[in-house]
Amino acid sequence: MRPDAGTPFEGALTDPGRFTPWYRSRASWRFVLARFVPLLAAGNLVWEIFQLSFYTLWEEGTPRSRAFAVAHCTIGDVMIGTAALLASVMLFGRHGWPSFGYGRVLAAATFAGVAYTVFSEWVNTQVTMNWQYADSMLQVPPLGTGIAPLLQWIVVPPLAYWLATVLDRTRTRKGKLSR
Repeated sequence: MRPDAGTPFEGALTDPGRFTPWYRSRASWRFVLARFVPLLAAGNLVWEIFQLSFYTLWEEGTPRSRAFAVAHCTIGDVMIGTAALLASVMLFGRHGWPSFGYGRVLAAATFAGVAYTVFSEWVNTQVTMNWQYADSMLQVPPLGTGIAPLLQWIVVPPLAYWLATVLDRTRTRKGKLSR
């Protein structure tokens, strides 16, 4: 290498964020905690409210038990969705995430959420019988996973991720314009 050719880390001193791993980046944590998690929580809350009629709790439960189920499931969904995102970022995130490498991260997080849902719904409806589907719930074979919770994990986290990305880009553009 020629002495004047520079080094692979040239620029790291002038741009300290350039080689910062995602977990040390304030922008990454801001994206997850200030953008993705609130949007994920709002989306899951709305979904849980609307899908409640597909469970026997809608007919058999009290208003208090329904409210508890919605709150409990929403909090659980946020925890699962956040864990799936962080695990996916650990496996597939690159320097500069979430600005770069978001496709693989989103695909892996969505897959993880769907896989967990299939397992959890099977355990809770077939093994422990913690809850039951109403007759109106369409089920996907072979494990009989309800279509509503399955669609929830195909729709809500990717939508929250996309909206968080849009908000993040909008905030970044405004910040650059005001300088």
